[in-house]
Amino acid sequence: MELLSLTDFARFAAALIFVLALMGGLSLIMRRINAGRLPVTGTNRQMRVVEVLPLDARRRAILLQRGRGSDARQHLVILGPNGETIVETGIVVSDDTAKNG
Repeated sequence: MELLSLTDFARFAAALIFVLALMGGLSLIMRRINAGRLPVTGTNRQMRVVEVLPLDARRRAILLQRGRGSDARQHLVILGPNGETIVETGIVVSDDTAKNG
């Protein structure tokens, strides 16, 4: 069994650096692509996540709010690996909750 020569080691190191650079470049490209899919930020948002509560390692309870002002309604949803379960819909938001949220 031969030991690696200096040229073989240099070739291996160059290939490793090249692959790591490709992975880093792909990571930057994917971040830019996904940045366009982030939720809309601004004053005209009609939907938001009010609260997220982990129930266990696999499930979360999420309180969503749609609309603003007197039209605001909240929906309680449980998300898990098998899908989502709607627990309650159309929860009317009080004026105090809307102002604090």
